[in-house]
This record gives sequence, C-alpha cells and structure tokens, in this order.
Amino acid sequence: MLAYKYDFDISNLYPLMGKEKDFIPNLWSVFSFKAVLLNALSVIYSLSPFFFTKILIDIRRINKDRMRILEQKSKLLLENISVEKAFLKAQLNPHFLFNTLNNLYRLTLKKDDTAPKVVLNLSEIMGYTLYDSDAEYVSLAKELDFIENYFSLEKMRYPKSYQIELNIEGLAHAHALTIAPLLTFTLIENAFKYGLKNEEKSFVILTIHISKDQVAFKIKNDKDVFNTVKTPSFTGIGIKNLQKRLQLIYPNQSDLHIIDSSNEFSVALNIALQHD
Repeated sequence: MLAYKYDFDISNLYPLMGKEKDFIPNLWSVFSFKAVLLNALSVIYSLSPFFFTKILIDIRRINKDRMRILEQKSKLLLENISVEKAFLKAQLNPHFLFNTLNNLYRLTLKKDDTAPKVVLNLSEIMGYTLYDSDAEYVSLAKELDFIENYFSLEKMRYPKSYQIELNIEGLAHAHALTIAPLLTFTLIENAFKYGLKNEEKSFVILTIHISKDQVAFKIKNDKDVFNTVKTPSFTGIGIKNLQKRLQLIYPNQSDLHIIDSSNEFSVALNIALQHD
C-alpha cells in the first residue's frame, strides 16, 4: 500500500478530499492542488478565531488611541480659544476704556446730559466682558446689548456727518437663542479701526438679522482710497482667530464671507444657533 510504503497514514485527508472512507489515494492525489487548497483552508478555518480576536483587539486599541488624540486636540483647541477670548477682553479694556473716558471727561466739562448714559453703557460693557463672556455660550440678547453699547460709545468719537448705523431685525427671537460670546467683536472693532477714513463718505454700517434658529451678521465700512496697502483687518490674527473659533464651535453651521473692494470692506457671517 502506498500509505504504508512511505511510513505515514494519509487516510485523515480523505474527507477533505471528498473521497469515500475506503478510498486509498495515490501520492499525486495527496499533493494535488485541490488537496493542498482544502487542507490550507482547513488550517485557516481552525486558526480564524484567534486571528479574528486579535484583529478586534487591534481595532479597539487603534480606536482608543485615536479618541485619546482627538480628545487632547480638542482640549488644546478649547484652551487656545480661552486664551484668544482673554486676549480680546484685555484688548478691549485698555484701548476702549481710554477713549471712552476721554469722551466722558469732555461731556462732563460741557455738563452734557448724555454723560450719565455714557457711564451706564460703559458699566454694562465692562460687566459683560469681565463676567458674562467667561461662559461658553451667552444669550444672544446679551451679546446684542454689548454690541449696541459699544456702537453707542464709539459713535460719540466721530462727527455727526459720518454714517454710523446699527440695524437689528428680528430682535424678538434673540432671547431664545445662544451664541459664543465676543464672537463678532473683532469684526466690529476692525470696522471702526480701519474704516471712517474716507473724507468724502465715511461709514460703518452693521446689520443683524435674526430668525428662529439663525443670525445673519453683515458689517461694512469705507476704505481709504489713497491707501493701496491691504488692510490688516482682513489678514491679521483677529480674523484667523475668528475662523478657528467658527470651525471649532460651529462646524458646518457657519458661513463667513469677506469682500475687499476698491472703496469698502464688508464681512458677512451667518451662524446656525442653538436654542436656550
């Protein structure tokens, strides 16, 4: 018999080869492609639970590492936003406070009746930046109060012939919505800082339209036609920080457009907001 001639029993391969139990194969049938393939599949099948378990363990470990990295990245981004927000507050307090106090001093010398209103506006602005803006989200109504107070105080610095307007539409929806604090402050500050330079037509116009779950923010200001250098307000760190905040806080929920034309700058920002 062939099996005994080569001193090993190959009868255990018969079922895999699809042969009857009493069939004795020759050497060629044992090493045929079909026999080798079926036995290889048998070995793979017997080891598959171990490989499958290892694959599951590796996938779980990879996902765990990935989640840890994402968590660390999110934490760093949040810390960065906190630093940026603190920078905004620090930037607002000295510069803005200095100008406002100068205006207030001028009003008190003239015994102007608007001086108490200026003090109240300044008090509300400082209270908002020092306390309310530390929260992750604030009421949209509070953010709008801050913008109105800021506009009112900035408007005092310029002649009445300058077109400085703030238009808010859909204010009734503001109390039910929340927004990240000081989100648009950079845009407003830039408009006053780099605008109002055109002697023929100086303007800063801010329009805010509020709907049930969205706010549309659009601000534009004149441009110094004699200055050919690109204004830093649209290329500086303030805009970059705003873009990063929008990507992190409002991913796929915000739309920012910046237009730098020959005679004006304009920014349009739409944000889908959360309900309070």
